[in-house]
Amino acid sequence: MKRLLIVAHAPSSNTQALRDAAKRGASHPDIEDIEVVTKPPLDAGPEDVLRCDAILLGTTENLGYMSGALKDFFDRSYYAVLEEKQGLPCALYVRAGHDGTGTRRAVESIVTGLRWRWAQEPLVLRGEWQDGFVDQVEELGLYLAAGLEAGVL
Repeated sequence: MKRLLIVAHAPSSNTQALRDAAKRGASHPDIEDIEVVTKPPLDAGPEDVLRCDAILLGTTENLGYMSGALKDFFDRSYYAVLEEKQGLPCALYVRAGHDGTGTRRAVESIVTGLRWRWAQEPLVLRGEWQDGFVDQVEELGLYLAAGLEAGVL
């Protein structure tokens, strides 16, 4: 069985809904051979990355950057996984009150350094809250898990 790790910063009810949507999509009943593990960034670490076959990252936009919690996850995990997890399929969603450009760029820079492989273009959820954001993140989780199960990632 393959493992999909979801590392999502969820400090509000809206971002908790996004995290839950990612897990719901990845746990779709038609996907049978994927174990989904969801952790907040401060609880996730290199051992979780080393045990996973793909990773879905979720963050808020904080002052034009990723959340401090996700940055902390990267700080603790980067060198411990650098050599062993090159090519790890990954995806990202950003809940951005503004444009999310700085947040996306920061995560992309770290992912490039890790030599992880984007399974899909980062999803940036911009502006005022929209209920459709939940559907988009659920779809992202579903596609990532389905691609992992099918062996195309």
